[in-house]
Amino acid sequence: MRHATAFLPASRPQASPPDPDLRIRPAAPADLDRLVALETAVFETDRISRRSFRNLIGSASAAVLVANGQDDGPGGPLLGYAALLVRRGTALARLYSLAVSGDAGGRGVGRALVKAAEAEAFARDRIAIRLEVREDNERAIRLYRSEGFRPIGRYLDYYADHMPALRFEKTLRGDTPIETGVPYYEQTTDFTCGACCLMMAMARDVPGFVLDPVMEIRLWREATTIFMMSGPGGCDPYGLAVTAHEFGLDAEIHVSESGDLFLEGVRSAEKQKVMALAQEDFRRRASQYEIPVVIRPFTIADVREAVAAGKTVVVLISGYHMFAKKVPHWVLAHGDDGRHIIIHDPWVADERGESIADAASLPVPYDTFDRIARFGKVGLRAAVFLSQRKN
Repeated sequence: MRHATAFLPASRPQASPPDPDLRIRPAAPADLDRLVALETAVFETDRISRRSFRNLIGSASAAVLVANGQDDGPGGPLLGYAALLVRRGTALARLYSLAVSGDAGGRGVGRALVKAAEAEAFARDRIAIRLEVREDNERAIRLYRSEGFRPIGRYLDYYADHMPALRFEKTLRGDTPIETGVPYYEQTTDFTCGACCLMMAMARDVPGFVLDPVMEIRLWREATTIFMMSGPGGCDPYGLAVTAHEFGLDAEIHVSESGDLFLEGVRSAEKQKVMALAQEDFRRRASQYEIPVVIRPFTIADVREAVAAGKTVVVLISGYHMFAKKVPHWVLAHGDDGRHIIIHDPWVADERGESIADAASLPVPYDTFDRIARFGKVGLRAAVFLSQRKN
């Protein structure tokens, strides 16, 4: 069912602060009649039915939050509601519907419900919340933009009256930011993610290290496998470790399999041969430097233990899970809040309206991190654990 996810009363300024007497709570079956009445009053089409409300209230993959006054009795009118969907197996939440009573203008109900929905999504280990809104609902669009949502697309002929929908998304961070002293650096090319992760780790742990694009390209040249599936080469875990060692960090390599990596996606036999030789060079140099190599899939516990010891971890993930491209991608794990691994993702998807705020110190739930930290058909696990030089 397609549903309009926002309707705000037009009689009062949208930016009003929330009423201190406002109360937001989970909906109960006893709220069904009032939810249906509010739905009927607010929306002319695309309404949620009583049966659907009942299913949403009873579903483990949804949450319905309602707003009323602190002094309103059990049978008092609802000022608004927000319906949130949290599908299992994903790291995303969807604000399915948001409605505010026409009598609640000026009380900040819509804003309070949006914030409550975000908090609920974060509590359920979602890293982002998405929504669709009618293209002509200017007040709701202003609200979402003011709360940090960014546009990510448009659906034509989305609603029953053929109105297009705008799609918005917001990265969720919770109320307790993690500060580890690791600065953020955005990659300036499509292929230097590994080098940028090294740069961020070095900026904290190597005295005098400077972040700039010249160093970005230098480190990429030092650690690259020469070729990838197409285009310029990507960084190899052994290459990253060797380069980190040469620039003054201690490194430890964790890979789930021995031998050459990333070759299954390269069709050219000549390219495969060159990549294999480059990787053999990295392995030999890693051995010469006595860099530890662990041949087994690393675990979340390994990453958490390393971060707790003040280390950073350059981790290979599937780019498909971050920006819908099936390419290997490196991110830097540098924090842990007890439920999330905190990462710096050097890729900022400018074409989707992202900013550094969407990629720096991103909290990724343990289960999600474990799921995305692998690449290719073989599920390759690769990471480089970095720390300050001991001597």
